[in-house]
Order: sequence, then structure tokens, then C-alpha cells
Amino acid sequence: MSEDLEYINYNEEYELKKDKDKIKSSFFYSGCFVIALWLIQFLQWSMSLELTSLGILPRKADGLIGILTAPLIHADFGHLVSNSVTLFLLFFGILYFYRSSAVKVFLIIYILDGLLVWFFARQSYHIGASGLVYGFASFLFFSGVFRKDKRSISLSLLIVFLYGGMVWGVLPTKPEISFESHLFGALVGLLCAFTFRKKDPPPVYEWEKETDEDDYEDGKDPEDAEIEDDAEPDDFRRN
Repeated sequence: MSEDLEYINYNEEYELKKDKDKIKSSFFYSGCFVIALWLIQFLQWSMSLELTSLGILPRKADGLIGILTAPLIHADFGHLVSNSVTLFLLFFGILYFYRSSAVKVFLIIYILDGLLVWFFARQSYHIGASGLVYGFASFLFFSGVFRKDKRSISLSLLIVFLYGGMVWGVLPTKPEISFESHLFGALVGLLCAFTFRKKDPPPVYEWEKETDEDDYEDGKDPEDAEIEDDAEPDDFRRN
């Protein structure tokens, strides 16, 4: 009995340490990316540089470089501030919840969103990381839907609740805002969520395990228990 308890304690300590390491690394990498954006903006401001020409200019050969550089460039500090917190939280969520597919998801959203903007957007320079914000939010939300992962859905809904204007960002409400980046980012995030839906399955919590074990101990198959729970009483009527 004591050996079993030691084994359980060891497993709990190991899982706790692993979880702390995931939090630290997710915080570090998402923080580094946001800090890099601030360093670029500070450099642009301190040296009076005009980097708008490094944005995406649709259907122009010299605008292709913007696929790589546009998310790193912002019009001013206000533009960057509006993206920084949401970008950090969403990127942290992807790194923490979907570790094995996080890098692929980041690269696909980064590149494919830029390509779609280059092919289909209005003839103007498109800059800023908001396409990534919409791509990450879409990936987290739809990953939660496809995997039935409440953690992912909750994080995305929290972001949408705190920044409700995001919902309208995919519509051409303001001519100075690249709604195309938002729209294509959201679509690519949805595509990634479907593509990687079988990666990083949500964890099974202890209370869920205990429920299953109790069902078996009572001589019931958990599936039978679910059927019984779903059964309607005789006096129930549909409207």
C-alpha cells in the first residue's frame, strides 16, 4: 500500500513539474515574440524609419517580401499596443495546450495569411500582427470545438469577451483597417484546427477517471450509464 502511495505521489510531482515547465516555456516564447515586435517598433521610432513599404502590397512582386515582414511592422505604438496583449495570450495558449503542433500552426498561419492577402486584398500596404491574432483565436476556438476541449474554447471566448471588437474585425467597417488580414487569418486558423484536430488530445482529469471507475465497480458499463442518463422520463413531452 505504501509503495502504491509513493508511486502516486511521484507521478503527481512529475506531472506538476512537467506542467510548470510547459507554462515557463510557453510564457518565454510568446513573450520573446511580442518583445521582438516592440524592439522593431522602438527602432522604427527612434531612427525615424518608414517601414510601411515592407508591408504586403497585393499582386506586386516587390510586395511579396511583406509576407515575411508585414506582421512585424506596425503603424505606431498605439497599433502595437492593441495587438500585444491578445497576441501574447493567444500564442501562449497555443504553446501550452497544443505543444506538438504549435510551431506548424504558427508558420502556416503566418505564411498562408500573408499569401492570401497578397493574392486577394485591396491594393494598399498591409501591416501589423492582427492577422496572427485572428488566426490564433480561430485556431484555439475551433480546436476546442473539434476536440471538445473546454480549455481552448474558454480562452478564445475570454479574449472575444475582453476585446469584443474582434468579431467585427473580419468585416470591411473601416477603410484604414486591413479586414482582409483578419478574415484570412481566421479562415487559416479554422483550417489548422481541422487539420491538427487529432494532435494533442485534451487530458483526462482525475474526476473523470473516478467516474468511470465507479461505473465499473457498480457493474455498469459507462456507455450504458450514459444511455440511462439520456433516457427521458415517461411524463416528458416535447413542445
